[in-house]
Amino acid sequence: MGSLKDELLKGIWHAFTALDLDHSGKVSKSQLKVLSHNLCTVLKVPHDPVALEEHFRDDDEGPVSNQGYMPYLNKFILEKVQDNFDKIEFNRMCWTLCVKKNLTKNPLFITEEDAFKIWVIFNFLSEDKYPLIIVPEEIEYLLKKLTEAMGVSWQQEQFENYKINFDDSKDGLSVWELIELVGNGQFSKGMDRQTVSMAINEVFSELILDVLKQSLPDKDGKKCLFLIKCFDKTFEISASDKKKKQEWIQAIHSTIHLLKLGSPPPHKEARQRRKELRKKLLAEQEELERQMKELQVANENKQQELEAVRKKLEEAASRAAEEEKKRLQTQVELQARFSTELEREKLIRQQMEEQVAQKSSELEQYLQRVRELEDMYLKLQEALEDERQARQDEETVRKLQARLLEEESSKRAELEKWHLEQQQAIQTTEAEKQELENQRVIKEQALQEALEQLQQLELERKQALEQYEGVKKKLEMATKTTKSWKDKVAHHEGLIRLIEPGSKNAHLITNWGPAAFTQAELEERQKSWKEKKTTE
Repeated sequence: MGSLKDELLKGIWHAFTALDLDHSGKVSKSQLKVLSHNLCTVLKVPHDPVALEEHFRDDDEGPVSNQGYMPYLNKFILEKVQDNFDKIEFNRMCWTLCVKKNLTKNPLFITEEDAFKIWVIFNFLSEDKYPLIIVPEEIEYLLKKLTEAMGVSWQQEQFENYKINFDDSKDGLSVWELIELVGNGQFSKGMDRQTVSMAINEVFSELILDVLKQSLPDKDGKKCLFLIKCFDKTFEISASDKKKKQEWIQAIHSTIHLLKLGSPPPHKEARQRRKELRKKLLAEQEELERQMKELQVANENKQQELEAVRKKLEEAASRAAEEEKKRLQTQVELQARFSTELEREKLIRQQMEEQVAQKSSELEQYLQRVRELEDMYLKLQEALEDERQARQDEETVRKLQARLLEEESSKRAELEKWHLEQQQAIQTTEAEKQELENQRVIKEQALQEALEQLQQLELERKQALEQYEGVKKKLEMATKTTKSWKDKVAHHEGLIRLIEPGSKNAHLITNWGPAAFTQAELEERQKSWKEKKTTE
Protein backbone atom coordinates (compact mmCIF):
# COMPACT_ATOMS: atom_id res chain seq x y z
CA MET A 1 0.00 0.00 0.00
CA GLY A 2 2.92 2.31 0.71
CA SER A 3 4.18 2.15 -2.89
CA LEU A 4 0.66 2.65 -4.30
CA LYS A 5 0.09 5.61 -1.98
CA ASP A 6 3.37 7.21 -3.13
CA GLU A 7 2.34 6.81 -6.78
CA LEU A 8 -1.09 8.33 -6.15
CA LEU A 9 0.37 11.27 -4.21
CA LYS A 10 2.45 12.32 -7.22
CA GLY A 11 -0.59 12.72 -9.48
CA ILE A 12 -2.55 14.46 -6.68
CA TRP A 13 0.39 16.81 -6.11
CA HIS A 14 0.23 17.93 -9.76
CA ALA A 15 -3.51 18.56 -9.44
CA PHE A 16 -3.20 20.46 -6.16
CA THR A 17 -0.30 22.55 -7.47
CA ALA A 18 -2.38 23.49 -10.53
CA LEU A 19 -5.18 24.71 -8.23
CA ASP A 20 -2.70 26.77 -6.19
CA LEU A 21 -2.63 29.74 -8.57
CA ASP A 22 -0.62 32.16 -6.41
CA HIS A 23 1.85 29.45 -5.25
CA SER A 24 1.05 30.16 -1.59
CA GLY A 25 0.44 26.51 -0.67
CA LYS A 26 -3.29 27.17 -0.17
CA VAL A 27 -6.36 26.22 -2.17
CA SER A 28 -9.96 27.33 -1.62
CA LYS A 29 -12.32 24.99 0.20
CA SER A 30 -14.68 24.72 -2.76
CA GLN A 31 -11.86 23.57 -5.03
CA LEU A 32 -10.65 21.05 -2.43
CA LYS A 33 -14.18 19.69 -2.13
CA VAL A 34 -14.37 19.21 -5.91
CA LEU A 35 -10.91 17.60 -5.97
CA SER A 36 -11.83 15.24 -3.13
CA HIS A 37 -15.09 14.24 -4.82
CA ASN A 38 -13.31 13.50 -8.11
CA LEU A 39 -10.60 11.49 -6.32
CA CYS A 40 -13.20 9.41 -4.50
CA THR A 41 -14.95 8.78 -7.80
CA VAL A 42 -11.94 7.63 -9.83
CA LEU A 43 -10.38 5.69 -6.93
CA LYS A 44 -13.72 4.05 -6.10
CA VAL A 45 -13.70 5.25 -2.50
CA PRO A 46 -16.98 6.15 -0.74
CA HIS A 47 -17.34 9.91 -0.52
CA ASP A 48 -18.22 11.31 2.93
CA PRO A 49 -19.22 15.00 2.57
CA VAL A 50 -19.94 15.25 6.32
CA ALA A 51 -16.34 14.32 7.17
CA LEU A 52 -15.10 16.82 4.59
CA GLU A 53 -17.20 19.63 6.09
CA GLU A 54 -16.12 18.65 9.60
CA HIS A 55 -12.46 18.71 8.60
CA PHE A 56 -12.75 22.11 6.93
CA ARG A 57 -14.67 24.00 9.63
CA ASP A 58 -14.38 27.75 9.52
CA ASP A 59 -12.74 27.84 12.94
CA ASP A 60 -10.06 25.36 11.89
CA GLU A 61 -6.58 26.82 11.51
CA GLY A 62 -5.45 26.76 7.89
CA PRO A 63 -8.54 25.04 6.49
CA VAL A 64 -7.42 25.57 2.90
CA SER A 65 -3.71 24.82 3.28
CA ASN A 66 -1.96 21.77 1.89
CA GLN A 67 -0.86 20.90 5.43
CA GLY A 68 -4.50 21.01 6.46
CA TYR A 69 -5.63 18.92 3.50
CA MET A 70 -3.08 16.10 3.89
CA PRO A 71 -4.61 14.61 7.09
CA TYR A 72 -8.02 14.42 5.41
CA LEU A 73 -6.52 13.00 2.19
CA ASN A 74 -4.66 10.27 4.09
CA LYS A 75 -7.46 9.31 6.46
CA PHE A 76 -10.57 9.47 4.27
CA ILE A 77 -9.20 8.68 0.78
CA LEU A 78 -5.74 7.12 0.48
CA GLU A 79 -6.10 4.71 3.41
CA LYS A 80 -9.32 3.37 1.89
CA VAL A 81 -7.96 2.87 -1.63
CA GLN A 82 -7.99 -0.70 -2.99
CA ASP A 83 -6.19 -1.95 -6.09
CA ASN A 84 -9.47 -2.07 -8.06
CA PHE A 85 -9.49 1.27 -9.83
CA ASP A 86 -8.36 2.31 -13.29
CA LYS A 87 -4.92 3.90 -12.96
CA ILE A 88 -5.11 5.44 -16.42
CA GLU A 89 -8.39 7.12 -15.52
CA PHE A 90 -6.94 8.42 -12.25
CA ASN A 91 -3.88 9.83 -14.03
CA ARG A 92 -6.02 11.36 -16.78
CA MET A 93 -8.19 13.15 -14.20
CA CYS A 94 -5.11 14.67 -12.50
CA TRP A 95 -3.61 15.46 -15.92
CA THR A 96 -6.75 17.28 -16.99
CA LEU A 97 -6.56 19.57 -13.93
CA CYS A 98 -2.97 20.61 -14.58
CA VAL A 99 -2.29 20.40 -18.33
CA LYS A 100 -3.92 23.61 -19.52
CA LYS A 101 -2.12 25.76 -16.95
CA ASN A 102 1.33 24.25 -17.38
CA LEU A 103 1.85 22.78 -20.83
CA THR A 104 4.07 24.93 -23.01
CA LYS A 105 2.44 26.99 -25.77
CA ASN A 106 5.32 26.27 -28.15
CA PRO A 107 4.50 23.81 -30.95
CA LEU A 108 5.62 20.27 -30.07
CA PHE A 109 6.61 17.31 -32.25
CA ILE A 110 4.29 15.05 -30.18
CA THR A 111 0.54 15.02 -29.58
CA GLU A 112 -1.19 15.91 -26.32
CA GLU A 113 -1.89 12.21 -25.78
CA ASP A 114 1.82 11.47 -26.08
CA ALA A 115 2.50 14.33 -23.64
CA PHE A 116 0.05 12.69 -21.22
CA LYS A 117 1.97 9.42 -21.45
CA ILE A 118 5.26 11.24 -20.86
CA TRP A 119 3.60 12.87 -17.81
CA VAL A 120 2.63 9.44 -16.43
CA ILE A 121 6.11 8.04 -17.15
CA PHE A 122 7.60 11.05 -15.37
CA ASN A 123 5.57 10.26 -12.23
CA PHE A 124 6.88 6.71 -12.36
CA LEU A 125 10.56 7.68 -12.80
CA SER A 126 10.64 10.84 -10.62
CA GLU A 127 12.24 10.99 -7.20
CA ASP A 128 10.06 10.52 -4.11
CA LYS A 129 10.47 14.10 -2.90
CA TYR A 130 8.69 17.34 -3.60
CA PRO A 131 8.65 19.34 -5.77
CA LEU A 132 8.86 16.40 -8.17
CA ILE A 133 11.86 16.18 -10.52
CA ILE A 134 13.48 13.55 -12.72
CA VAL A 135 17.25 13.24 -12.30
CA PRO A 136 19.67 13.06 -15.30
CA GLU A 137 20.22 9.31 -14.82
CA GLU A 138 16.49 8.61 -15.25
CA ILE A 139 16.31 11.04 -18.17
CA GLU A 140 19.09 9.06 -19.87
CA TYR A 141 17.24 5.79 -19.13
CA LEU A 142 13.98 7.12 -20.64
CA LEU A 143 15.66 8.53 -23.75
CA LYS A 144 17.50 5.23 -24.30
CA LYS A 145 14.21 3.31 -24.10
CA LEU A 146 12.58 5.68 -26.60
CA THR A 147 15.56 5.46 -28.97
CA GLU A 148 15.54 1.64 -28.85
CA ALA A 149 11.78 1.62 -29.47
CA MET A 150 12.30 3.85 -32.54
CA GLY A 151 14.89 1.36 -33.87
CA VAL A 152 17.84 3.77 -33.91
CA SER A 153 21.13 3.66 -32.04
CA TRP A 154 21.66 5.64 -28.85
CA GLN A 155 23.89 8.70 -29.19
CA GLN A 156 25.71 8.85 -25.88
CA GLU A 157 27.91 11.73 -26.96
CA GLN A 158 24.88 13.83 -27.77
CA PHE A 159 23.44 13.24 -24.30
CA GLU A 160 26.79 14.07 -22.68
CA ASN A 161 26.78 17.40 -24.49
CA TYR A 162 23.26 17.97 -23.24
CA LYS A 163 24.33 17.27 -19.67
CA ILE A 164 27.21 19.72 -20.00
CA ASN A 165 24.71 22.48 -20.82
CA PHE A 166 22.41 21.32 -18.02
CA ASP A 167 21.62 23.98 -15.42
CA ASP A 168 23.90 23.31 -12.45
CA SER A 169 21.50 25.06 -10.10
CA LYS A 170 18.88 22.33 -10.65
CA ASP A 171 19.04 18.66 -9.63
CA GLY A 172 16.74 17.58 -12.46
CA LEU A 173 13.84 18.48 -14.76
CA SER A 174 10.20 19.11 -13.95
CA VAL A 175 7.54 17.15 -15.82
CA TRP A 176 6.80 20.07 -18.18
CA GLU A 177 10.49 20.49 -18.97
CA LEU A 178 10.71 16.75 -19.72
CA ILE A 179 7.68 16.94 -22.05
CA GLU A 180 9.27 19.87 -23.87
CA LEU A 181 12.60 17.99 -24.11
CA VAL A 182 10.95 14.96 -25.75
CA GLY A 183 8.52 17.08 -27.78
CA ASN A 184 11.12 19.34 -29.40
CA GLY A 185 12.65 16.34 -31.21
CA GLN A 186 16.22 16.95 -30.04
CA PHE A 187 16.81 13.22 -29.51
CA SER A 188 14.52 11.99 -32.34
CA LYS A 189 15.85 13.86 -35.35
CA GLY A 190 15.06 12.14 -38.65
CA MET A 191 12.07 10.28 -37.14
CA ASP A 192 8.52 11.01 -38.21
CA ARG A 193 5.74 11.87 -35.76
CA GLN A 194 4.15 8.42 -36.01
CA THR A 195 7.41 6.61 -35.16
CA VAL A 196 7.97 8.81 -32.12
CA SER A 197 4.38 8.26 -30.99
CA MET A 198 4.75 4.48 -31.37
CA ALA A 199 7.98 4.58 -29.34
CA ILE A 200 6.31 6.59 -26.54
CA ASN A 201 3.37 4.15 -26.56
CA GLU A 202 5.71 1.14 -26.37
CA VAL A 203 7.68 2.59 -23.45
CA PHE A 204 4.41 3.62 -21.76
CA SER A 205 3.04 0.06 -22.16
CA GLU A 206 6.22 -1.45 -20.72
CA LEU A 207 6.77 0.93 -17.79
CA ILE A 208 3.20 1.77 -16.82
CA LEU A 209 1.05 -1.12 -18.14
CA ASP A 210 3.72 -3.77 -17.43
CA VAL A 211 3.51 -5.04 -21.05
CA LEU A 212 6.89 -6.45 -22.10
CA LYS A 213 5.91 -7.15 -25.79
CA GLN A 214 2.73 -6.75 -27.97
CA SER A 215 1.47 -8.17 -31.48
CA LEU A 216 2.56 -6.35 -34.51
CA PRO A 217 -0.16 -5.16 -36.99
CA ASP A 218 -1.57 -7.92 -39.15
CA LYS A 219 0.27 -8.36 -42.43
CA ASP A 220 -0.16 -10.56 -45.46
CA GLY A 221 1.63 -13.82 -45.02
CA LYS A 222 3.09 -15.28 -41.86
CA LYS A 223 6.72 -15.87 -41.03
CA CYS A 224 8.99 -16.40 -38.01
CA LEU A 225 6.26 -18.40 -36.31
CA PHE A 226 6.44 -19.83 -32.76
CA LEU A 227 3.89 -21.55 -30.53
CA ILE A 228 2.74 -20.89 -26.97
CA LYS A 229 1.10 -23.95 -25.44
CA CYS A 230 -1.28 -23.44 -22.56
CA PHE A 231 -3.52 -25.85 -20.67
CA ASP A 232 -6.54 -25.44 -22.94
CA LYS A 233 -5.19 -23.57 -25.94
CA THR A 234 -2.19 -23.27 -28.21
CA PHE A 235 -1.26 -19.87 -29.61
CA GLU A 236 0.52 -19.51 -32.94
CA ILE A 237 2.44 -16.24 -33.10
CA SER A 238 4.25 -14.68 -36.03
CA ALA A 239 7.06 -12.12 -35.70
CA SER A 240 8.33 -9.65 -38.27
CA ASP A 241 11.83 -11.12 -38.24
CA LYS A 242 14.02 -13.59 -36.38
CA LYS A 243 15.31 -10.95 -34.02
CA LYS A 244 11.81 -9.96 -32.97
CA LYS A 245 10.95 -13.64 -32.63
CA GLN A 246 13.79 -14.20 -30.15
CA GLU A 247 12.86 -11.04 -28.29
CA TRP A 248 9.29 -12.30 -28.00
CA ILE A 249 10.36 -15.72 -26.79
CA GLN A 250 12.75 -14.17 -24.26
CA ALA A 251 10.06 -11.77 -23.08
CA ILE A 252 7.55 -14.58 -22.60
CA HIS A 253 10.07 -16.70 -20.68
CA SER A 254 10.92 -13.69 -18.50
CA THR A 255 7.23 -13.05 -17.82
CA ILE A 256 6.60 -16.68 -16.86
CA HIS A 257 9.64 -16.66 -14.59
CA LEU A 258 8.55 -13.42 -12.90
CA LEU A 259 5.03 -14.79 -12.39
CA LYS A 260 6.43 -17.93 -10.73
CA LEU A 261 8.64 -15.88 -8.42
CA GLY A 262 5.97 -13.26 -7.76
CA SER A 263 8.52 -10.56 -8.63
CA PRO A 264 7.58 -7.11 -9.90
CA PRO A 265 8.04 -6.24 -13.58
CA PRO A 266 11.70 -5.90 -14.59
CA HIS A 267 11.45 -2.21 -15.41
CA LYS A 268 10.11 -1.49 -11.92
CA GLU A 269 12.82 -3.61 -10.34
CA ALA A 270 15.41 -1.90 -12.56
CA ARG A 271 14.01 1.52 -11.55
CA GLN A 272 14.29 0.54 -7.87
CA ARG A 273 17.84 -0.70 -8.43
CA ARG A 274 18.73 2.58 -10.15
CA LYS A 275 17.30 4.53 -7.23
CA GLU A 276 19.18 2.38 -4.72
CA LEU A 277 22.34 2.75 -6.79
CA ARG A 278 21.91 6.53 -6.86
CA LYS A 279 21.34 6.56 -3.11
CA LYS A 280 24.38 4.37 -2.62
CA LEU A 281 26.51 6.55 -4.88
CA LEU A 282 25.21 9.66 -3.12
CA ALA A 283 25.95 8.13 0.26
CA GLU A 284 29.42 7.10 -0.90
CA GLN A 285 30.00 10.57 -2.29
CA GLU A 286 28.84 12.17 0.96
CA GLU A 287 31.01 9.75 2.94
CA LEU A 288 33.96 10.55 0.68
CA GLU A 289 33.34 14.27 1.12
CA ARG A 290 33.08 13.75 4.88
CA GLN A 291 36.34 11.80 4.92
CA MET A 292 37.99 14.45 2.76
CA LYS A 293 36.78 17.14 5.15
CA GLU A 294 38.03 15.09 8.13
CA LEU A 295 41.38 14.58 6.39
CA GLN A 296 41.53 18.27 5.56
CA VAL A 297 40.67 19.19 9.14
CA ALA A 298 43.18 16.65 10.44
CA ASN A 299 45.80 18.00 8.04
CA GLU A 300 45.07 21.56 9.12
CA ASN A 301 45.22 20.51 12.75
CA LYS A 302 48.51 18.73 12.07
CA GLN A 303 49.88 21.81 10.34
CA GLN A 304 48.76 23.93 13.26
CA GLU A 305 50.36 21.48 15.68
CA LEU A 306 53.62 21.51 13.69
CA GLU A 307 53.52 25.30 13.53
CA ALA A 308 52.86 25.42 17.27
CA VAL A 309 55.75 22.99 17.92
CA ARG A 310 58.03 25.07 15.70
CA LYS A 311 57.05 28.23 17.52
CA LYS A 312 57.54 26.50 20.87
CA LEU A 313 61.01 25.31 19.80
CA GLU A 314 61.90 28.81 18.68
CA GLU A 315 60.54 30.26 21.89
CA ALA A 316 62.38 27.61 23.91
CA ALA A 317 65.65 28.39 22.12
CA SER A 318 65.08 32.10 22.64
CA ARG A 319 64.24 31.52 26.31
CA ALA A 320 67.32 29.31 26.74
CA ALA A 321 69.59 31.99 25.28
CA GLU A 322 67.90 34.63 27.39
CA GLU A 323 68.15 32.48 30.50
CA GLU A 324 71.85 31.81 29.83
CA LYS A 325 72.41 35.52 29.45
CA LYS A 326 70.46 36.20 32.63
CA ARG A 327 72.38 33.44 34.45
CA LEU A 328 75.73 34.98 33.56
CA GLN A 329 74.50 38.42 34.50
CA THR A 330 73.08 37.03 37.75
CA GLN A 331 76.37 35.30 38.54
CA VAL A 332 78.28 38.57 38.11
CA GLU A 333 75.68 40.41 40.18
CA LEU A 334 75.85 37.76 42.90
CA GLN A 335 79.61 37.97 43.08
CA ALA A 336 79.44 41.77 43.37
CA ARG A 337 76.61 41.46 45.86
CA PHE A 338 78.55 38.89 47.89
CA SER A 339 81.53 41.21 48.15
CA THR A 340 79.25 44.08 49.14
CA GLU A 341 77.41 41.89 51.65
CA LEU A 342 80.70 40.71 53.13
CA GLU A 343 81.85 44.27 53.69
CA ARG A 344 78.51 45.17 55.12
CA GLU A 345 78.54 42.15 57.41
CA LYS A 346 81.90 43.22 58.77
CA LEU A 347 80.52 46.69 59.43
CA ILE A 348 77.37 45.24 60.99
CA ARG A 349 79.39 42.89 63.17
CA GLN A 350 81.42 45.85 64.43
CA GLN A 351 78.20 47.77 65.11
CA MET A 352 76.75 44.73 66.85
CA GLU A 353 79.77 44.51 69.14
CA GLU A 354 79.32 48.16 70.01
CA GLN A 355 75.63 47.60 70.61
CA VAL A 356 76.38 44.57 72.77
CA ALA A 357 78.74 46.67 74.87
CA GLN A 358 76.11 49.40 75.13
CA LYS A 359 73.41 46.88 76.04
CA SER A 360 75.69 45.45 78.72
CA SER A 361 76.01 48.93 80.25
CA GLU A 362 72.26 49.46 79.98
CA LEU A 363 71.63 46.11 81.63
CA GLU A 364 73.93 47.02 84.52
CA GLN A 365 72.00 50.23 84.96
CA TYR A 366 68.78 48.31 84.78
CA LEU A 367 69.89 45.88 87.48
CA GLN A 368 70.91 48.82 89.67
CA ARG A 369 67.45 50.30 89.18
CA VAL A 370 65.92 46.96 90.08
CA ARG A 371 67.88 46.89 93.33
CA GLU A 372 66.71 50.42 94.10
CA LEU A 373 63.16 49.36 93.43
CA GLU A 374 63.59 46.43 95.80
CA ASP A 375 64.80 48.80 98.53
CA MET A 376 61.87 51.10 97.87
CA TYR A 377 59.57 48.12 98.07
CA LEU A 378 60.96 47.18 101.51
CA LYS A 379 60.44 50.73 102.74
CA LEU A 380 56.93 50.63 101.42
CA GLN A 381 56.28 47.44 103.37
CA GLU A 382 57.57 49.07 106.54
CA ALA A 383 55.34 52.11 105.97
CA LEU A 384 52.39 49.83 105.45
CA GLU A 385 53.21 48.02 108.70
CA ASP A 386 53.35 51.37 110.55
CA GLU A 387 50.01 52.30 109.06
CA ARG A 388 48.53 49.01 110.18
CA GLN A 389 49.86 49.53 113.71
CA ALA A 390 48.49 53.09 113.80
CA ARG A 391 45.09 51.82 112.79
CA GLN A 392 45.23 49.22 115.56
CA ASP A 393 46.15 51.95 118.08
CA GLU A 394 43.27 54.08 116.85
CA GLU A 395 40.91 51.14 117.27
CA THR A 396 42.18 50.63 120.82
CA VAL A 397 41.58 54.30 121.62
CA ARG A 398 38.06 54.12 120.23
CA LYS A 399 37.36 51.06 122.34
CA LEU A 400 38.77 52.84 125.40
CA GLN A 401 36.58 55.85 124.75
CA ALA A 402 33.55 53.63 124.46
CA ARG A 403 34.42 51.93 127.71
CA LEU A 404 34.96 55.28 129.45
CA LEU A 405 31.66 56.60 128.22
CA GLU A 406 29.96 53.50 129.51
CA GLU A 407 31.62 53.91 132.86
CA GLU A 408 30.69 57.61 132.86
CA SER A 409 27.06 56.74 132.21
CA SER A 410 26.99 54.15 134.95
CA LYS A 411 28.51 56.46 137.50
CA ARG A 412 26.56 59.55 136.55
CA ALA A 413 24.32 59.24 139.58
CA GLU A 414 27.28 58.81 141.86
CA LEU A 415 28.97 61.83 140.28
CA GLU A 416 25.89 63.95 140.82
CA LYS A 417 25.90 62.99 144.43
CA TRP A 418 29.37 64.03 144.79
CA HIS A 419 29.20 67.17 142.75
CA LEU A 420 32.08 68.98 144.17
CA GLU A 421 34.35 66.05 144.00
CA GLN A 422 33.04 65.34 140.60
CA GLN A 423 33.96 68.83 139.37
CA GLN A 424 37.50 68.18 140.34
CA ALA A 425 37.44 64.77 138.83
CA ILE A 426 35.91 66.25 135.68
CA GLN A 427 38.65 68.80 135.41
CA THR A 428 41.21 66.02 135.71
CA THR A 429 39.38 63.95 133.13
CA GLU A 430 39.14 66.89 130.79
CA ALA A 431 42.87 67.45 130.95
CA GLU A 432 43.54 63.77 130.23
CA LYS A 433 41.00 63.82 127.44
CA GLN A 434 42.65 66.82 125.88
CA GLU A 435 45.95 65.04 126.00
CA LEU A 436 44.48 61.98 124.33
CA GLU A 437 42.90 64.17 121.67
CA ASN A 438 46.23 65.78 120.96
CA GLN A 439 47.84 62.37 120.64
CA ARG A 440 45.07 61.22 118.30
CA VAL A 441 45.56 64.26 116.05
CA ILE A 442 49.28 63.64 115.94
CA LYS A 443 48.74 59.98 115.02
CA GLU A 444 46.24 60.91 112.28
CA GLN A 445 48.76 63.35 110.82
CA ALA A 446 51.42 60.65 110.91
CA LEU A 447 48.97 58.24 109.29
CA GLN A 448 48.15 60.76 106.56
CA GLU A 449 51.84 61.30 105.87
CA ALA A 450 52.35 57.52 105.73
CA LEU A 451 49.44 57.16 103.27
CA GLU A 452 50.86 59.89 101.02
CA GLN A 453 54.29 58.25 101.20
CA LEU A 454 52.65 54.92 100.37
CA GLN A 455 50.90 56.39 97.31
CA GLN A 456 54.17 57.93 96.18
CA LEU A 457 55.91 54.58 96.60
CA GLU A 458 53.07 52.84 94.70
CA LEU A 459 53.45 55.33 91.82
CA GLU A 460 57.20 54.84 91.76
CA ARG A 461 56.73 51.08 91.82
CA LYS A 462 54.38 51.20 88.79
CA GLN A 463 56.80 53.45 86.93
CA ALA A 464 59.63 51.07 87.76
CA LEU A 465 57.56 48.10 86.49
CA GLU A 466 56.73 49.92 83.23
CA GLN A 467 60.40 50.79 82.80
CA TYR A 468 61.24 47.17 83.53
CA GLU A 469 58.80 45.91 80.84
CA GLY A 470 60.22 48.38 78.28
CA VAL A 471 63.77 47.33 79.06
CA LYS A 472 62.69 43.68 78.85
CA LYS A 473 61.17 44.21 75.35
CA LYS A 474 64.28 46.03 74.20
CA LEU A 475 66.37 43.17 75.57
CA GLU A 476 64.29 40.59 73.68
CA MET A 477 64.49 42.61 70.44
CA ALA A 478 68.23 43.00 70.88
CA THR A 479 68.51 39.23 71.47
CA LYS A 480 66.54 38.46 68.28
CA THR A 481 68.54 40.98 66.26
CA THR A 482 71.79 39.61 67.60
CA LYS A 483 70.74 36.03 66.78
CA SER A 484 69.65 37.00 63.20
CA TRP A 485 72.91 38.78 62.51
CA LYS A 486 74.88 35.97 64.09
CA ASP A 487 73.14 33.51 61.75
CA LYS A 488 73.94 35.68 58.71
CA VAL A 489 77.54 36.14 59.82
CA ALA A 490 77.90 32.41 60.47
CA HIS A 491 76.35 31.65 57.04
CA HIS A 492 78.78 33.89 55.17
CA GLU A 493 81.86 33.19 57.27
CA GLY A 494 81.49 29.43 56.91
CA LEU A 495 84.01 27.57 58.99
CA ILE A 496 86.16 30.61 59.77
CA ARG A 497 85.14 30.53 63.47
CA LEU A 498 85.92 27.44 65.45
CA ILE A 499 83.12 25.67 67.23
CA GLU A 500 83.65 25.79 71.04
CA PRO A 501 81.88 23.71 73.65
CA GLY A 502 79.19 25.61 75.51
CA SER A 503 78.38 25.78 79.21
CA LYS A 504 76.42 22.95 80.76
CA ASN A 505 74.07 25.42 82.39
CA ALA A 506 71.79 27.05 79.80
CA HIS A 507 71.95 30.86 79.89
CA LEU A 508 69.14 33.03 78.78
CA ILE A 509 71.62 35.67 77.51
CA THR A 510 74.97 34.29 76.40
CA ASN A 511 76.80 37.18 74.76
CA TRP A 512 76.74 39.88 77.44
CA GLY A 513 79.55 38.73 79.66
CA PRO A 514 79.18 39.19 83.41
CA ALA A 515 75.65 40.50 83.10
CA ALA A 516 74.35 37.10 81.94
CA PHE A 517 72.13 35.05 84.27
CA THR A 518 70.74 31.54 84.10
CA GLN A 519 67.15 30.41 83.64
CA ALA A 520 67.01 29.25 87.24
CA GLU A 521 68.05 32.72 88.47
CA LEU A 522 65.38 34.33 86.30
CA GLU A 523 62.70 31.98 87.64
CA GLU A 524 63.78 32.75 91.20
CA ARG A 525 63.46 36.48 90.57
CA GLN A 526 60.05 36.04 88.96
CA LYS A 527 58.90 33.98 91.96
CA SER A 528 60.10 36.70 94.36
CA TRP A 529 58.24 39.39 92.42
CA LYS A 530 55.04 37.33 92.40
CA GLU A 531 55.22 36.83 96.20
CA LYS A 532 55.69 40.56 96.71
CA LYS A 533 52.71 41.30 94.48
CA THR A 534 50.61 38.83 96.48
CA THR A 535 51.43 40.53 99.78
CA GLU A 536 50.37 43.85 98.32
